[in-house]
Amino acid sequence: MTKRIHFILFILFFAPVFSMFGQQSLTNLKKKRETLEKQINYTNLLISKISKNKKNTLYSLTLLNNKIKRRQELTSTLKQEINLLSDSTLTLNVQVKNLNSRLKILKKEYGEIAFYVYKNNNPYTRLVFLFSSKDINQAYQRLRYLSEISSYIRKESNRILKIESLINNKKSRIKSQIIRKKRLLDQEISQISLLELEQKKKNLVKQKLQKKERSLQSKLRKQKRESDRLNKQIQKTIALAIAKAKREKARAKAREKERIKAKTGKKLPYTPKITRLSKAFTSNKGKLPWPVKKGIVSQTFGVHQHPVLKHVKIRNNGINITTNPGAMVYTVFSGKVVSVVPITTTNIAVIVQHGDYFTVYSHLRKSFVKPGQSVNTGMPIGIVHTTLQGDTMLHFELWKNKQTLNPMYWLISK
Repeated sequence: MTKRIHFILFILFFAPVFSMFGQQSLTNLKKKRETLEKQINYTNLLISKISKNKKNTLYSLTLLNNKIKRRQELTSTLKQEINLLSDSTLTLNVQVKNLNSRLKILKKEYGEIAFYVYKNNNPYTRLVFLFSSKDINQAYQRLRYLSEISSYIRKESNRILKIESLINNKKSRIKSQIIRKKRLLDQEISQISLLELEQKKKNLVKQKLQKKERSLQSKLRKQKRESDRLNKQIQKTIALAIAKAKREKARAKAREKERIKAKTGKKLPYTPKITRLSKAFTSNKGKLPWPVKKGIVSQTFGVHQHPVLKHVKIRNNGINITTNPGAMVYTVFSGKVVSVVPITTTNIAVIVQHGDYFTVYSHLRKSFVKPGQSVNTGMPIGIVHTTLQGDTMLHFELWKNKQTLNPMYWLISK
């Protein structure tokens, strides 16, 4: 019993804080849920574009894995939203109970005073009360007392009306939250059913792909060769760009030093363009636009288990973004194109320098830019290649000099 009283007191004391925090959390969860729903719908659209005879490919399995992951996140988000709504409803119920108690006390006090005023509410009684005063000062005090009683009654009446309005408002919110909670619970049950169906579908596709292990091994070796070729090209391009930047920096610094000495006889600090561009790029961490207008991250940065082949790890130096066939690719920041190289006949890679940083856009079927060309943020530089299996995937990498970086930390969160 004591624990229950302490709990209620705790809720009453922190209720306004919980209410504000809970409402903000519910808003954030709702936004997250809506984003996940959009991603799932977009993945469904991509899957629907795969022809029926290509449904059992590694690409379709990748899309299914992505959809299942988003669906699991959505189910988890729904649970969090339901729990927060339950907590919020409990808090509101406690607040209503507390307000009802306050209202009861106020009405009782108001009734007693109103009854007293009613009994003495005639001119004769008031005059007797005033003229029976010992002196003028006491008469004045009694006059003020009568005025304050009237004022107090009006204020208490307004307070009672405000509390009644507040109670009705909170009851309305409770009702609304109960309806919303029921809707979310129904949605959660629906999502769990869909998740089970998608897991079965994924297992079926995986089983069929396991029978094609030799073909998958061959495809993996081909991808490895392309990846190695791309890495060599990136490292070569970055090494040349760094060497060129050092030479230009040294020459420019020497010219600036001579010019300043000739003018003032003093040496001033030198800030080359490459340093300014690097600082500008660094300051935009977490704010860079995505290289495609629409898409889902089908593979993240780092080492991953192959979706079918056991004991096979895949390393990704960037991220893979699956998008619509014919999707345009855009630069994520201003800079200079330092390389446009065909990795294969159907895979063109564009490398853009942003000071000490480099962005790589690979798996393009067509490029609109050439080496040495300056580009601005959001400028179209090519079109993503679509394979015969219907896979439309941009490979995007981010480097700082010779070090790979996780692009997810740099791109703006969707």
